[in-house]
Amino acid sequence: MKVMVDFEECLKDSPRFRAAIEEVEVDVGELEIKLDKLVKLCIGMLDAGKAYNTANKQFVNGIRELAQQSTKDEVIESSLTKFAESLQEMINYHTILFDQAQRSIRSQLQTFVKEDLRKFKDAKKQFDKVSEEKEAALVKNAQAPRNKQHEVEEATNILTATRKCFRHIALDYVLQINVLQSKRRFEILRSMLSFMYAHLTFFHQGYDLFSELQPLMNELGGQLDQLVVDAAKEKRDMEQKHSTIQQKAALQDFSNDDTKLEYNVDTDNGIAMEGYLFKRASNAFKTWNRRWFSIQNNQLVYQKKFKDNPTVVVEDLRLCTVKQCEDVERRFCFEVVSPTKNCMMQADSEKLRQAWIKAVQSSIATAFREKGEDAQKLDRKSSTSTGSLDSGGEPKERSLKGESALQRVQAIPGNAYCCDCGQADPRWASINLGITLCIECSGIHRSLGVHFSKVRSLTLDTWEPELLKLMCELGNGVINQIYEAQREELGARKPQPGDSRQEIEAYIRAKYVDKRFVRKPSPAEQRSKFMALTKQERRLSSSSEHLPPRPPPPTPKMRPASNASAAAGGEEARRDSLFCPDELDSLFSYFDTSSKLRSIRSADSGIQNSADGSREMLASTPSNNSLSEAGEADLPEPPVPLPLPRRDSPVFSEPREYSPGLQLYWASCARSLPDMAEALAHGADVNWVNAEDDNRTPLIQAVQGGSLVTCEFLLQNAANVNQQDIRGRGPLHHATILGHTGQVCLFLKRGASQNAVDIDNKSPLSIAVDAANADIVTLLRLAKMNEEMREAEGAYGQPGDETYQDIFRDFSQMASDDPDRLNRFQGYDAPRL
Repeated sequence: MKVMVDFEECLKDSPRFRAAIEEVEVDVGELEIKLDKLVKLCIGMLDAGKAYNTANKQFVNGIRELAQQSTKDEVIESSLTKFAESLQEMINYHTILFDQAQRSIRSQLQTFVKEDLRKFKDAKKQFDKVSEEKEAALVKNAQAPRNKQHEVEEATNILTATRKCFRHIALDYVLQINVLQSKRRFEILRSMLSFMYAHLTFFHQGYDLFSELQPLMNELGGQLDQLVVDAAKEKRDMEQKHSTIQQKAALQDFSNDDTKLEYNVDTDNGIAMEGYLFKRASNAFKTWNRRWFSIQNNQLVYQKKFKDNPTVVVEDLRLCTVKQCEDVERRFCFEVVSPTKNCMMQADSEKLRQAWIKAVQSSIATAFREKGEDAQKLDRKSSTSTGSLDSGGEPKERSLKGESALQRVQAIPGNAYCCDCGQADPRWASINLGITLCIECSGIHRSLGVHFSKVRSLTLDTWEPELLKLMCELGNGVINQIYEAQREELGARKPQPGDSRQEIEAYIRAKYVDKRFVRKPSPAEQRSKFMALTKQERRLSSSSEHLPPRPPPPTPKMRPASNASAAAGGEEARRDSLFCPDELDSLFSYFDTSSKLRSIRSADSGIQNSADGSREMLASTPSNNSLSEAGEADLPEPPVPLPLPRRDSPVFSEPREYSPGLQLYWASCARSLPDMAEALAHGADVNWVNAEDDNRTPLIQAVQGGSLVTCEFLLQNAANVNQQDIRGRGPLHHATILGHTGQVCLFLKRGASQNAVDIDNKSPLSIAVDAANADIVTLLRLAKMNEEMREAEGAYGQPGDETYQDIFRDFSQMASDDPDRLNRFQGYDAPRL
């Protein structure tokens, strides 16, 4: 209700003015009460909204936890994750709505009550006071006697002054009333309209959000019907299986044949027998405890719970005997006797006891047979060439970790102090730069991104041999000569260990990101560098041309080669495969079994098993061993290997333009890591293409140079392992053609595509088969089968089979420690095809 007071009536101070004033005061009093109540209700609503949001957030977190728990079910995980994201968005919208209510209702109306209504109350107090003074002046003026002129004049003067003051204050009061009445309208409407617009925005956002979610909900609704049908079918199948197993168990109970119920045989995992047995403790009380025993990998082990690590009772069954025990108080006991201790066990029945005794005896015989076969390969097994097929022993750790890597890297001059701040005893490294760092500088390097620096711990991480060699080839001294070449000329101060993080970070960014201290070479220096690299490449090429042919490394059961094989060996000196035929057959039998199991599960998806074909292909690749052991009449016609012309030194013509990419190109072939690092510091593209040399890349040149460390350095600096030259050949093609087994192993580990073919439709595998290179054929086929096994299991992104990893780890170790053993062609420089 809008009540306005007339200014004219204010001057008259008429009864109508007084009535209007009274009506306004009553209305404003009620308005204040209503506004206070509305503000309090708004505060309560906001508190309830915050509590609702808090509970809703907890509910959404519960949905997320349920989604994380359901990682094995992709449909549930993805759907719940999407629902949680949508509900979280709604919580955010609610928060925005409550913030708007806070500003529009609570803040605005509270301001109106506290400021405008307070001004009205203050004006009312002054008006009431001056009204009383006016009434008193009127009474005093009326009571003044006529005969006392001075009292009359005094009363008249007071009345005049009081009326003048009353009119002034009354006009101000009326003005305050009218302003308040006018302002209350738009203040209330503005706050409520803002609040309603906040609701409109909230519901629009929610509608848009769930409109985007509706297709997924409709799709899930359709899938839900099918899931109900599938669940009913699964329930029926499980009930049938339950009934079948129950009947089978009843028949076995009736026949008292409890052997099959009490143990399982899992030959795929090397478990000959497993089941529960009572074991007599070796303490003074001789207590009996029930444990889960198993015979696996020619060892007798037991465990209390599934998650516990098995306790080995007998490490080598060849040293044990087993016998029945009838001289104890308990029934069905037997004892496994070893040179160090005796283990007394009790089965649940006589048949189970006999089954366990038979299983132990069979495992003892198997252990003797397997160890006897391994003894024939003892010489090669003890070398660093293999060691990946011995399933009975502990796998040897081929990579370095901890203090070994730390000592080797810090032994390089300059590496005992942090490359950037000089802190002593650095324990971190940047593997693509080849430098050591303290923990603070390593954190700054991580913030730069992996395209600038890849940080790894020297004590906590495992170091592959080629990566450790890369660190030893470079070092802080070499890199600082490049990245701090003109630091002193520019007057830049190198940080100290006690400097602030901001100063160190600014210096590191200027050094590696902006490359502010790198000296740009002059054209004359570029030409000199280019000529030095070409001379170094010529020297490396010529030094390998006159080496005498090396004899092949000794292998088990070496016999004199036949005339035909000797003639073939006279034409080119080759070495045998590092895998003997028995080992290859065992290896592919392992993969055949795994692949067949997976192909049965994945038959519907069309995945085919290629292990048999792989073994046939390897069987058709003869080695000197297989040829020498066969009779002359049974010798197959040997395959014609790739021609091996001597590699002439390339003709180095003066380049039209010197560039960092060209320097990186020839430095890769010349195996000069410092020059490669310098070229990258000058801005060279690691995947630079030499249009004048068949579109070859620095990585292909590194393959030609034959250095594994050079390839590793380029790969660590984001070189493309699948980039092809003009003939469609990538680095894996060239490494296969040149017989560089170590590089083939490295490229396969780094994700090289072995399905790529060149313009002659030749894949790396077909090239290796034509060259009769059994090692590279083995590596390529193992990588292919490992990939097929992971695809069949759906284990994308997983490292793969342990046997596959062990073999590749052994080849990586050998490529770094004894690279000559992996050179396919000895005495000749590989052809530049």
